[in-house]
Amino acid sequence: MTVTYFKRYRMELSLDSIPDEVVATCHLPEGFELVGWDPAHLSLHAEVKWRSFSHEIDAHVFPCLAERQGCKQLMREISERENFVPQATWLAVRRNPFEGPQPCGTIQGLRASPREGAIQNIGVDPTCRGLGIGRCLLLAALRGFAEIGCRYVNLEVTVQNVDAIRLYTRFGFRRVETLYKVSDVQYA
Repeated sequence: MTVTYFKRYRMELSLDSIPDEVVATCHLPEGFELVGWDPAHLSLHAEVKWRSFSHEIDAHVFPCLAERQGCKQLMREISERENFVPQATWLAVRRNPFEGPQPCGTIQGLRASPREGAIQNIGVDPTCRGLGIGRCLLLAALRGFAEIGCRYVNLEVTVQNVDAIRLYTRFGFRRVETLYKVSDVQYA
């Protein structure tokens, strides 16, 4: 194992500054929908979280994301926290008449303070990326935070995740801090 430092940005958004053109372009493709938090869907959130992160750099930053069971435990821990925000927690599903709904995206939210929400994870299955699902999940979570009275939302992102940073920047998130996450990485 090698100790590695991963550079991450803490980003913040004022909920009253989301550009109108971003909101106007948030449309799910036909056959997809967002489903609000339901404890019965915990395993679906965990499965799509694993598919979203298991082969990405964040699986090295947070090793629990590399394992199905780790993702399930993480979802359980997030959803059982006192500051869990169900209104900011969404599951994207693709409707399939033959197999039922297939989970393809997830986002979870926590309340960081009375006026600030914190996005925990946003993940989209690699087979569904580029369809606007992440954008719609993010907007739904931001609306959920606004619904409970938050004025600001923060998140952290690994610097190498350029697509995510681009998405957050489009929404109006700005970098407020650079962090370094220490992780033991096993190289094969």
